[in-house]
Amino acid sequence: MAMTLDGKLVVAISSRALFDFEEENQIFETGDDRAYMELQRARLDLPAKPGVAFSLVKKLLAFNETPSQRVEVVILSRNDPVSGLRVMKSAAHYALPIIRCSFTRGEPPWRYLKPLRANLFLSTHLRDVRSALDAGVPAAQVYPHSAHASDAHPTEVRIAFDGDAVLFSDEAEQVYQSHGLNAFQQHEMDKVALPLPDGPFKPLLVALHHLQQASSAQMRIRTALVTARSAPAHERAIRTLMDWKIEVDEAMFLGGLDKGEFLREFEPDFFFDDQTGHIESAARHVPSGHVASGVRN
Repeated sequence: MAMTLDGKLVVAISSRALFDFEEENQIFETGDDRAYMELQRARLDLPAKPGVAFSLVKKLLAFNETPSQRVEVVILSRNDPVSGLRVMKSAAHYALPIIRCSFTRGEPPWRYLKPLRANLFLSTHLRDVRSALDAGVPAAQVYPHSAHASDAHPTEVRIAFDGDAVLFSDEAEQVYQSHGLNAFQQHEMDKVALPLPDGPFKPLLVALHHLQQASSAQMRIRTALVTARSAPAHERAIRTLMDWKIEVDEAMFLGGLDKGEFLREFEPDFFFDDQTGHIESAARHVPSGHVASGVRN
């Protein structure tokens, strides 16, 4: 009987999102494929340092320490197979139980997301992220110079989400962009009992909700909604989550306040937002990724 990843939370991640390959990437960006391969070959036995999404991956994989193997992490990378060997040796060095990988030597790797049944794709390559989102896979461009996650919560996977154009559709954001704040507030009051349409990251939130049911004394998930919405527009967002029968642990309705300092206090392993300004602010404090969807993009 063929192996299957059905029923698992599947995270596909690029090598540069998982590990710090910024020095090597400078050679890669010059277009000198051979020089990059030779550098990686020379460093085969030198483990790469943890990257921005390392904490998220390590903690999610810790759910597999229980009898139910609920999480699968797959390397999906534009690296060549030789450079990929260093990636996998680095994963082994940190005892990350990653056994599946695909290295495409510059070709778009996102096309393998569907066969993997991926619930999330993290990459530093914006074009691949956009293609994944267009294919219906939750995806974010990792900011490689983001702050790394705090080690203050070793038994919790902490994930923070923006609302509009991330968990929810950009329906309300379009009203705000076209007609301003007052029209946006009125629109949300008029439709307060009508759930917001699904956004690109709802499937990930659902998958995390299912994983949370497997929480144990060893590992659990804590989620936060961090949005520029404020009262009275907060109500429709909460009612939408209620309609989905999904609870988040924290909800911050900041009314346009800078998100970065609030995220610093929440200490997520990762934060997702559709606006680059919010990501640049957040990245000074926490691991962050840009969801390139919605009217803002």
